[in-house]
Amino acid sequence: MSNRQIGTLVLVIAMIIVAISVLFTNNLARTLQDEEQKNMAIWAEATQQLIMADDDADIDFVTSVIEQNTTIPVYICDKEGNIIASRNVKPTANSQQLIAKDHHGPIELKIDETTTQYIYWDDSRLLTRLRYVPYAQFALIFIFIAISVIMMLTAQRSEQNRLWVGLSKETAHQLGTPISSLNAWQQLLTDKYPSDEYVPQMKRDIERLQIIADRFQKIGSEPALQAENVIPVICSAVAYMRARTSNRIVIDDSCLKGVERTVMVNAPLLQWVIENLLKNAVDAISGEGRITMQIHENEHDVMLDIADNGKGIDNASQRRIFEPGFTSKERGWGLGLPLAKRIVEQYHGGKLLLKQSQVGVGTTFRIVLKKPVNG
Repeated sequence: MSNRQIGTLVLVIAMIIVAISVLFTNNLARTLQDEEQKNMAIWAEATQQLIMADDDADIDFVTSVIEQNTTIPVYICDKEGNIIASRNVKPTANSQQLIAKDHHGPIELKIDETTTQYIYWDDSRLLTRLRYVPYAQFALIFIFIAISVIMMLTAQRSEQNRLWVGLSKETAHQLGTPISSLNAWQQLLTDKYPSDEYVPQMKRDIERLQIIADRFQKIGSEPALQAENVIPVICSAVAYMRARTSNRIVIDDSCLKGVERTVMVNAPLLQWVIENLLKNAVDAISGEGRITMQIHENEHDVMLDIADNGKGIDNASQRRIFEPGFTSKERGWGLGLPLAKRIVEQYHGGKLLLKQSQVGVGTTFRIVLKKPVNG
């Protein structure tokens, strides 16, 4: 059973518990309210007998019945609604208004042939508290659900982190052996064919593989950040992609000329992120197109925008582009953007976000990086 299914099941069970609790508590409250109404009828009768008592009346019994009411607030009012007496409650300035709006009764109390008083009463404290029980239960269940969801999300995120780390370390390890072998072969070819024009290219490709392996190794562990000028890192990524991109696609990085922006960065990992975003931009452009770099800053952050005039991303896909495994390409693992986001946000403490995208117009991604604390 998936975490989503477990969460749904927990929510359904919680709602059933709340529903049963509300029904049971309301039924119990109605029963208690009916019982209090009967008790008040008896109390009113005892009060009436006490008022009309003659010498033969059992005053002690009537008084004991009246004294037994220690929980239900009672008001005795005249026909104008003025409070004459009360029990289990201290009348206040607005008691008369409260009685007019929210009370039980009245029960008529005959004082004499010309005078009639009226008994009103409110719910006892026990009944009042009982009515709040379902809300308290609902709050507790809501807290329980919230804690359960947080725990499941934390466990899922921890599991994903372990998966990323394991995958990264294993990739770096698997690349290490063939790279070592290729280095040996490249050195052998260099010694045997020192003038061959393809051997240097092979060396550059092997060095590139070594860089990739090093990046995966850094992803598998906590990378060290240092304050340095981020412009050379960006330019290096642009140069790498420009050499592997059709001349029909222009990568405009003119805004970086003569600029210096110092941020906290791990250069190899950030360079990978920029290369990945540039590659996505190139893939989004069919035929001729343009990729534009823009850099901004504020007091605390440096922001790099990478914009293309490619096919754009539809609204449905925009919500999922950072989900691992999601891809709009015919070939692809759907790991590039999630991994890039992880590098920027978890390792660099910055942000990677889709700034804007419109189908047929283009897409802009933004990288936000922190400046050193000392500026």
